[in-house]
Amino acid sequence: MGHRIAIIGAGAVGCYAGAHMAQAGEDVTFVDTWPEHVETMRRDGLRVTHLKDVPEFTVPVTAIHLTELQAVARKPFDIAFICVKSYDTDWATMMIRQYLAPGGFVVSLQNCMNEETIAGIVGWGRTLGAIASSITVELSEPGHVRRASGKGGAAHTVYRVGEVHGRITDRAEEVGRLTGLSDSTTVTSNLWGERWSKLVANGMGNGLSASTGLVMKDILTNDALRAFGARLGSEAIRVGQALGYALEEIYHLDPEIIARAGEGDAAARAAYDAHRLAEAAKPGGGAHRPSMGQDMVKGRRTEIEFINGFIAEKAKPLGIATPANAALTEIVLRLERGEITPDPRHILELRLN
Repeated sequence: MGHRIAIIGAGAVGCYAGAHMAQAGEDVTFVDTWPEHVETMRRDGLRVTHLKDVPEFTVPVTAIHLTELQAVARKPFDIAFICVKSYDTDWATMMIRQYLAPGGFVVSLQNCMNEETIAGIVGWGRTLGAIASSITVELSEPGHVRRASGKGGAAHTVYRVGEVHGRITDRAEEVGRLTGLSDSTTVTSNLWGERWSKLVANGMGNGLSASTGLVMKDILTNDALRAFGARLGSEAIRVGQALGYALEEIYHLDPEIIARAGEGDAAARAAYDAHRLAEAAKPGGGAHRPSMGQDMVKGRRTEIEFINGFIAEKAKPLGIATPANAALTEIVLRLERGEITPDPRHILELRLN
């Protein structure tokens, strides 16, 4: 307690984590670019609902428009959670840098690998990472964040917090305490392995949802789409291994099983299929639309270049072929440009070597 906390980008994840911090009495300020969302939070508070098992709550919060940030100059922030889309990381970090207390630091609570971008602006010594794994949240309307599940709890650790150098520090423990107010958290010495593992998971589902227009259950129950997801994951896993990352479980599967499944190993494919089909059969969760699919529905720019495109770019100097990730990146970019519309045929009719 006692820290001045900023949530920069009050989207689904930032609102979910921040609402629980505010409910616990933490000093949290939400900063966002969506005027209606800010005004709704000011007037009505921030509402949090879950698909199951968790009571709804609404908490009063401090929310400000981006243009009002200069008013906090006399009371700078100790911890700033960057929760914007990856393509907005540069300006968001540059903006908050001047409003950090002398010992203040920045936490990337985002998809993708943005710590290097943040460190290039505030320095490595003021940069931490926090990963939200399988959190399935959506900002369904102004002032309302909805989670398409219950809480992860002991069954699934949602947040993984770490220092870029891998040591367990007091400030990492404090960030872990803050994220732990909303769900299960671990403070990790393997931030980069956790980051790449999350990148693999995002790469297997987000772009598929954006390109096909389907929710995860419909993707996972389609044999061809499920197989394409394995191929996406396999390519990404091999790149991560070549980069030297110690990968963690992905969708509660050993990454080697996913890698071999995508490469055509029959036993691995059977294990992969059984696990993913069991996930699709769980009540409720399979109906969730991944964040990139949500972006496509809302007509927003996606993070495809920072997920599948990033994987393909990192693979080039390693000499690793990533045709599935490269093809998916191009499909989603064409969708963003309005050249095509979401359709499963974009994937089903692909012919890759």
